[in-house]
Amino acid sequence: MTDADRPLRADARRNREKIMASAAELFASRGREAQMEEIAAHCGLGMGTLYRHFPSKQALLTAMVRERFRGMADLARAAEQITDPGESFEVLLRSYLEAAEGDASFQLALMGSGDVEWQGISEEKAEFGAVVSRIIERAVAAGAVRGDLTYADFIQLSRGVMSTMYFKPAGNSDWRRHLELTLTGVRKSTARTRR
Repeated sequence: MTDADRPLRADARRNREKIMASAAELFASRGREAQMEEIAAHCGLGMGTLYRHFPSKQALLTAMVRERFRGMADLARAAEQITDPGESFEVLLRSYLEAAEGDASFQLALMGSGDVEWQGISEEKAEFGAVVSRIIERAVAAGAVRGDLTYADFIQLSRGVMSTMYFKPAGNSDWRRHLELTLTGVRKSTARTRR
């Protein structure tokens, strides 16, 4: 059993929740530039309390990304309930990206930042990946998307759009436009040429 799995006393649980909420706010706005001292001050706790829960910024980021992946798995399960396979895939990709909007640290983590200990999130990633894979397989079988689409492609596509979201390149920073172009490229060619 890891420290994260052990039940916490009520006061320790409240402190952990305060830390996570403050860190989420600061990391969302400042990305990896947010410092542990700022997080402790923001939530009104001492550095000792912060470090008892999270021994490093990397550990804190990992815990936050783990929580976000649990939420992403919920989004994926909701998208899986959509009857139309093509719509199910498109809702999945759109909601995944919308959930990351405004959270710079999560965007960086998903784009491959080295600040996250991914082995600590393997279970959550596997759960999310399993649902996404089923959605893609169903969309491929229905002919709604190109026949060679895979889960690895989903990650590649979402990272591409997320880079537009995060870096906001001059003159072309509309990530939603990037998403629509991406979806057009993924749809089966017969669907793309339909008027």
